[in-house]
Amino acid sequence: MRSRIATLDFARGLAIFGILLLNISAFGLPKAAYLNPGYAGVPSTSDTWTWAVLDAVAQGKFLMMFAMLFGGGLYLLLPRGKHWIQARLSLLLFCGFLHAIFLWDGDILLSYGLIGLVCWRMVREGRSSQSLISTGIILYMIGVAVLAMLGLISSPSPGTFWVPGPAEIQYEQFWKLKGGWEAIQNRLDLLSSSLLAVGAQYGWELAGAMLIGSGLMRSGWLKGEFRESHYRKVAAALLPLSLLIQIPAIYMQWKTGWDYRWSGFLLQVPREIGSLMQSVSYLALCYGFWSVISGWRLVRWISQVGRMALTNYLLQTLICTTFFNVLGFFMHFDRLQLLALVPLVWAGNLLFTLVWLRYFRQGPVEWIWRKLTLKASGVELKSA
Repeated sequence: MRSRIATLDFARGLAIFGILLLNISAFGLPKAAYLNPGYAGVPSTSDTWTWAVLDAVAQGKFLMMFAMLFGGGLYLLLPRGKHWIQARLSLLLFCGFLHAIFLWDGDILLSYGLIGLVCWRMVREGRSSQSLISTGIILYMIGVAVLAMLGLISSPSPGTFWVPGPAEIQYEQFWKLKGGWEAIQNRLDLLSSSLLAVGAQYGWELAGAMLIGSGLMRSGWLKGEFRESHYRKVAAALLPLSLLIQIPAIYMQWKTGWDYRWSGFLLQVPREIGSLMQSVSYLALCYGFWSVISGWRLVRWISQVGRMALTNYLLQTLICTTFFNVLGFFMHFDRLQLLALVPLVWAGNLLFTLVWLRYFRQGPVEWIWRKLTLKASGVELKSA
């Protein structure tokens, strides 16, 4: 049992680390740069290759991986009852709202809490693990289909959110460095746009990934109950296939100069399809080689990070917003240089986690989350 928990924690820690590979660009560059490396003209060769590699190995993969683990966690919470689950997810939603308004506009917690509140009943009512997985795939593919439809009906002319002018870039730099009410107003505007995207398209994919994760947990797959050879075969089949689907689309984005309709919508479709398979393959690699890697010190450390996943996600925000916004390093680095900063943030996660767990059983935010959930739900638990 201890090994299974460690494997789940390692996968969570790996997802938290992987999410930062893309988030670092969102912290250090204008918002348009996240998906469009040509937002300010022809990018440098190093920028282009950094974008291409990250698009192939990280973009969307670790978010979907974390969503599947989140869905698996929802299944494990079912015995605690609806009041506990609703209180827990509502508090996560509220935490995400505060995070998005007062700290950073790239928050994912609000979306996870919101979609979790919609999905947990579907997890509870699922007839079998296979029905949960099948429903999850259908929901995910609806999200992909909506993305393709938006590409077909969208205007070919990009808005300033895709190709901002010098004035828009300068203003974004201004409010991020200034902070205060100006920054809060802009983050509120960005949050409203984000929620529209969740409702129209991304929420389908997120819900699908959560249901797939709950089905994998219910079947025992995410508990590590299958043979390691099975997990290795899954990874060997899905990982090359996912890359085969995505790499041509990455090349086409590059060749079209990150054209808005193609790169913003149509050529994201192969990535979204490949990302789901790639996320499963990453999880399969964790489980398939667990007997080999479980004794490594680094793996144990990353597992500890996974025990404090929420704390460490918010800690990354605190580190990055302090560095880029408070200290004024926003727009001082290109993509490759930003990528080189990622291990330093990881080191901050590891150091804080290892010190904290030496004295406490769970992370500070996790502790507060649990205590508030107890009060809000009125549920008494005998153990942590």
